[in-house]
Amino acid sequence: MRRGIAATALVASFALAATACGGDDSGSDNSSGPVTITWWDTSNATNEAPTYQALVKQFEAANKDVKVKYVNVPFDQAQNKFDTAAGASGAPDVLRSEVGWTPAFAKKGYFLPLDGTDALKDRSAFKPNLLEQAEYEGKTYGVPLVTDTLALVYNKALFAKAGITAAPKTWDELKTAAATVKDKTGVDGYWGSTQAYYAQSFLYGEGADTVDAKAKKITVDSPAAKKAYGAWLGLFDGKGLHKADTTADAYAHIQDAFVNGKVAAIVQGPWEITNFYKGGAFKDKANLGIATVPAGSTGKAGAPTGGHNLSVYAGSDKAHQAAALKFVNFMTSAASQAAIAQKNSTLPTRDDAYTAAVKADPGIAGYQTVLSAAQPRPALPEYSSLWGPLDTELPKIAGGKETLDKGLSNAELAIAKLVPDFSK
Repeated sequence: MRRGIAATALVASFALAATACGGDDSGSDNSSGPVTITWWDTSNATNEAPTYQALVKQFEAANKDVKVKYVNVPFDQAQNKFDTAAGASGAPDVLRSEVGWTPAFAKKGYFLPLDGTDALKDRSAFKPNLLEQAEYEGKTYGVPLVTDTLALVYNKALFAKAGITAAPKTWDELKTAAATVKDKTGVDGYWGSTQAYYAQSFLYGEGADTVDAKAKKITVDSPAAKKAYGAWLGLFDGKGLHKADTTADAYAHIQDAFVNGKVAAIVQGPWEITNFYKGGAFKDKANLGIATVPAGSTGKAGAPTGGHNLSVYAGSDKAHQAAALKFVNFMTSAASQAAIAQKNSTLPTRDDAYTAAVKADPGIAGYQTVLSAAQPRPALPEYSSLWGPLDTELPKIAGGKETLDKGLSNAELAIAKLVPDFSK
């Protein structure tokens, strides 16, 4: 998941001072004692980190020859911090790497290939599309730890009050449903986001993307992409459709409205499951509806696959790499992933971790049903950065400050600088 989107990532930055560096001191171990490896965990320091810290203690108890120096690094700082540390040969032995970072760091030679190592002993247990996202030029540089995608989440009670018995399957159906909810309940039926990550599903619905990685072509301003963004723009204006929020706090505004029953549906990821349940509208967890994002005019529906991998630093010595590989295997095991899911309401990356106890959480069970429609990102190191120009232009378009044509043209020019070998 692109956790940099979420407001929870900001909490982590306040919860921990920027003292994360420390991978370089793992080489100071006494040769007669246990090997100490450093792990940079980029999870939310308040809601998720305690679960990982508990698993670290379990690992150390079962592996007396390895100690783990746990460091929680705010997500929004971690990519740059690791890039700097790895360039100076002082990076941590293990990094919780967002899926978009994995090919980028692999390209720079910072990550160790994991094929045939202890870290990937259970390779066949992982979902193939998630392993695909951890690959670069035919080699695997991360083991999937948690995954996510976007879904249409909705308030079942408000839908029922409006007489809507099934989740909308197309964007046009969502428009109709939003108007009906407004007529019958008085609240808005849908509130969309102006962020590029959330608009990606509209591209998939038209068989488009920001770039064609195989053809090395920028496609963000193609006819199909324009049609996709036109559909996205049309969901900010109409009965029951909340107008675009282009403020810095838009994410929190949308989330708060949904969990408190002031809007019936939004598009959101599983990283907010625990926060859904804290809202007044979902004290009864069964009231949370989860469905695949609506399809576009091609009939295709899907959302980007997100999540985090565990990757091993290529600059560590053999002893530290061996200990790190053992640690990664433990943390990504079925038992560890099931424990993480139950505590943090995150989605496992392997089917054998979806135990009955895990699926007892309706949020996890619901999101599991939409994972099959999730689309892996291409193994393009620059791919995640391509949303940056769109995050600049889409709010302007949605706010009426520039036309769709002008905004996409601007985005195309900015993306061309990020992938200079791509044609337009």
